[in-house]
Amino acid sequence: MPLSRRAFLLSTASLAVSSVPGVWAWPAATPDLVRINAARLREHIEKLSEFGRPSGGTFADGVTRVGYSDADLAGRGYVVRLMKAAGLEPRFDAAANIIGRRAGRDTAAKPIVFGSHVDSVPSGGNFDGPLGTLAAIEVAHTLSEHGIVTVHPLEVVAWTNEEGVAYGNGLCGSRAAADELVAGELDQVWNGVRKADAIRKLGGDPDHITDARRAPGSIHAYLELHVEQGGVLDRAGLPIGIVEGIVAIDRYECVVRGTANHAGTTPMPDRQDALLAASRLVQAVNEIVTGEPGRQVGTVGRLEVTPNAPNVVPGLVRLTVELRDLSAEKLARLAGLVRARAGQIAAATRTTIELTRSSHHEAALAAPAVREAVAKSADDLGIAYASLQSGAGHDAQMLARIGPMGMIFVPSIGGISHSPRERTSWEDCARGADVLLGSILGIDRMSMSAASPVS
Repeated sequence: MPLSRRAFLLSTASLAVSSVPGVWAWPAATPDLVRINAARLREHIEKLSEFGRPSGGTFADGVTRVGYSDADLAGRGYVVRLMKAAGLEPRFDAAANIIGRRAGRDTAAKPIVFGSHVDSVPSGGNFDGPLGTLAAIEVAHTLSEHGIVTVHPLEVVAWTNEEGVAYGNGLCGSRAAADELVAGELDQVWNGVRKADAIRKLGGDPDHITDARRAPGSIHAYLELHVEQGGVLDRAGLPIGIVEGIVAIDRYECVVRGTANHAGTTPMPDRQDALLAASRLVQAVNEIVTGEPGRQVGTVGRLEVTPNAPNVVPGLVRLTVELRDLSAEKLARLAGLVRARAGQIAAATRTTIELTRSSHHEAALAAPAVREAVAKSADDLGIAYASLQSGAGHDAQMLARIGPMGMIFVPSIGGISHSPRERTSWEDCARGADVLLGSILGIDRMSMSAASPVS
């Protein structure tokens, strides 16, 4: 039997999305529900793809619309025009975030904020970011066409430089909103341009960057529609994922020290091979992370070998170990197991292994009330869904520091993203936008503290 929404929310902490019990097919959709204009949404996504498209290319060739680039500037200009056509009043904040506001019935109510970004990685896809931004504009357009006025004001946001290709640090606009910019960040230089000047180019005001801050508790809720960027929904044949949260990330710098020596004259028993020890550690990380149930992941993504010569036994290896999961406690425990194995490997190879945590990003959990609103929207539309976590970072993790946050995922075909081959079916794009629309209307009627209707 289908579970109630309350049972769904209580069960998601242990739900394995890929298993059959994690799938719910709800009754047929209510016929009189308001729906977005799917053809218009597609048209807007296809049009935005022209800004940053390779010369002579097509939609299938993807886009390079790196934050602060001329292509980004042109694409954002298109977004502003769409906001105006949808009945929104767009403005630029000090961080160059584009905020399209729609008045609500209660002038004192906190705004419901939703949107995403439009910048891309080099040779990226057309859905990562743009779907969430353009679907949010489409929701506002649909509300205007149907004469629906919400209690809370609505703010559709296109966040600045989410990907972080420029200046090497992502979530730029949302970090400014959450007061998380790093000291001296605006003085960083990339391609000969100071970051402050890049922000100014997009319409921001870096001299008053603190004006972009939003105080904790100043928004009613934040919701972001996004492509999954993984293959869970696609493999399961599910059109909607309700995000539990964005994972915590612990990154460790590891230094393995042995002794560099001649490869031809050093007998095998006498070697202190740092690369041999490092390779065993790489294997150990995989074994530890996969050695228990759960959705935790571990990655060794960078390896530097010294002296990196074919006729020298490696004497030094530097590598990174990255662990991700919603539970910080689990990450700490897994790191402890990696440290223990590192000690054993060092003893067996007569090397030394130092493991130092270099960064920690807290998990950003989705608010139960927002997740409930998304579940009810999908329920009303007759769309199957399941719960899953986000292994990638999103602007939503910054907004979770300001107010109740939620995310809606739609399938990425083949689990491919950050590539011209990134695809989400137009049907799933429309379903995601419809669920977003229903969720916004549901959130408008809810108290985020008690998840009860607003009187």
